[in-house]
Amino acid sequence: MKKILFLTGTRADFGKIKSLISILEKSASFEVFVFVTGMHLQKEYGYTLIEIERCNFKNLHTFENHTHETTMDLTLAKTIEGLSNYIKTIEPDMIVVHGDRVETLAGAIVGSLNNILVAHIEGGELSGTVDELIRHSVSKLCHIHFVSNKAAAKRLKQMGEVDSSIFTIGSPDIDSMFSKDLPGLEKVKDYYQIPFEKYAIVMFHPVTTEVKEMKQYTENFVNALRNDSHNYVVIYPNNDLGSQSIIEKYQVLKENLRFRIFPSLRFEYFLTLLKSSQFIIGNSSAGIREAPYYGIPIINIGSRQQNRAVHADIINVDYTTKSISEALKNIDTKESNKITFGFGQGNSAQLFLEVMEDKAIWQINHQKQFRDID
Repeated sequence: MKKILFLTGTRADFGKIKSLISILEKSASFEVFVFVTGMHLQKEYGYTLIEIERCNFKNLHTFENHTHETTMDLTLAKTIEGLSNYIKTIEPDMIVVHGDRVETLAGAIVGSLNNILVAHIEGGELSGTVDELIRHSVSKLCHIHFVSNKAAAKRLKQMGEVDSSIFTIGSPDIDSMFSKDLPGLEKVKDYYQIPFEKYAIVMFHPVTTEVKEMKQYTENFVNALRNDSHNYVVIYPNNDLGSQSIIEKYQVLKENLRFRIFPSLRFEYFLTLLKSSQFIIGNSSAGIREAPYYGIPIINIGSRQQNRAVHADIINVDYTTKSISEALKNIDTKESNKITFGFGQGNSAQLFLEVMEDKAIWQINHQKQFRDID
């Protein structure tokens, strides 16, 4: 039996890997462990550890990596220390990480420097900002790559990764998006006390390379929302540097009846709300990945998702109030077509399991090799 350790630090990455954890837990071939850290343990961001606990996974371990100094380098250092101590107690055969967070980088560093196979979910993509550096760094530290599409696989090969270590399984959150088990809209509205018949979704995250400007950017954004007439479900940003500037600016919306503000939403409940929304506005990857699959119009603000928008009809605007307001005036006439290709067909977990159960993956050399392009 192989011991597999999954690492999760945010509500976003957990939504991506939840189906992968679940399918391995049901297999007699694996013993699964989940290392929970980051935003999950911060009350200000909804204490989403509760959502993970509801899944009833057998082996959960929590570690608080938040520091009073909210710089990413210190968070990285603390996460490395905590994870390094934990792996010595369970001795995993593989560490599975996702995406481009500092926790992801910590997992890749700890695994690769302790001679443990590391698998990366959704490497080879274009993130933008400092996330781009982290994602590609993680790819070079990992031995196995579960990618969302052929374009990502091609980039990894361009980076010298061995073809036999790359497996295209699609984006795992697509599994959840089209699940028959998603809650109904009325149930979700009742659960979160959302009174609106029609509404839009707001998700606006800090851009770490533009942290000094985030306060002004958010003020412009909030002003545009206040001057608009739509109803909004607002979800707090992630906990990257600059998030406090956004949260502080959101406070003026709390007494406005057109807004319902939440630190976090349960992932499946969020999907139901997104699926029935008028549009999504902000700079979240949900506007690039999930919204197009549901045919939801998208207003993307600023540079955070630069180069990530593929197969989607997106209104891209700058950070000025004028530009955002203009997009909001025209959004109701915007039509968007559902996407049926690009990031998989909703069977990522099954494809993941098939690869993991194949003996070949366990023969991959721990000593990585660089492959030149022919």
